[in-house]
Amino acid sequence: MKQRLFENRHKAEWAQFSLHLERLEQDRTTQDLDSFPSDYRRLCNHLAIARERGYSSFLVDSLQQQVLRGHQQLYRHRSQLGANVVAFILADFPRLVREQWRFVLAASLMFFGSLFGFALLVYGFPELIYNLIPAPQVSEMQSMYDPAAGHLGRTADRASSENWMMFGYYIMHNIGIAFQTFASGLLLGLGSVFYLIFNGLMIGAVAGHLTYIGYGQTFWPFVIGHGAFELTAIALAGAAGLQLGWALIAPGRLPRAQALQLAARKSVLLICGVMLFLLIAAFIEAYWSSMTSPTAMTKYLVGAALWLLVLTYLLFAGRQRHAPE
Repeated sequence: MKQRLFENRHKAEWAQFSLHLERLEQDRTTQDLDSFPSDYRRLCNHLAIARERGYSSFLVDSLQQQVLRGHQQLYRHRSQLGANVVAFILADFPRLVREQWRFVLAASLMFFGSLFGFALLVYGFPELIYNLIPAPQVSEMQSMYDPAAGHLGRTADRASSENWMMFGYYIMHNIGIAFQTFASGLLLGLGSVFYLIFNGLMIGAVAGHLTYIGYGQTFWPFVIGHGAFELTAIALAGAAGLQLGWALIAPGRLPRAQALQLAARKSVLLICGVMLFLLIAAFIEAYWSSMTSPTAMTKYLVGAALWLLVLTYLLFAGRQRHAPE
């Protein structure tokens, strides 16, 4: 292809890219700049073609200058994205949790209240567990935490590759529960209420039953570490779902669709933090909770430290320090 035809075919595209560059260099970002990375790759391809075909140095130098400027802007904005992610983790997410404290408190009371309440009931009245969990599942659960089995959790003496597989399994399983609890909030919040209480009852039944039959010495050291992140994440997912439901029930002066849209923005951010918590929980469960070499006391101390870390993070991270007067 002749150079003139090549220029005529792509000069409008190059002009548009140059306009995008000017906007980025002046920090005036707009929605139409979302295509900038793909436009940058196309420009790199055009530069490579121009060099390969021996087009004029004027054209090659012009394209090369745009590529260099585009490279600077591309990686500058990518670094800003990384900074935004760090800021969300260190400050924005715990601030959002505190801002939505009413929904967080309601979800926590439903989830942890049903968990501890039913655990005590099953411990006092052992037959209650069979009203919630079928007998075959109860037997399978007992075999998982039998002290005589010499292992913790689902499998014994796992290799590192199996730890990785369990890590993936825990992520998918926990995210499924969290998303179910969150998304069902669209049913006027009733779905989130149901799953918060149901999951609390299930976990409480397991905890109460295993403690009653004397398997607490394996169960509690196993769950106390990752439970700090996993259980908190379920409660926060429920809070996000309750927020969606409340926007539909009491939209205020806004149309329900607009109220739901506003609530969804904050709820989705909450769920992003929940995903992070579940990722950490899955890692701890796969690589720490299943270990048999640490003593039970070590597991309890680490677990207590993790619970304290989670509570401190949610209560205090991201608070503004007031300058002394």
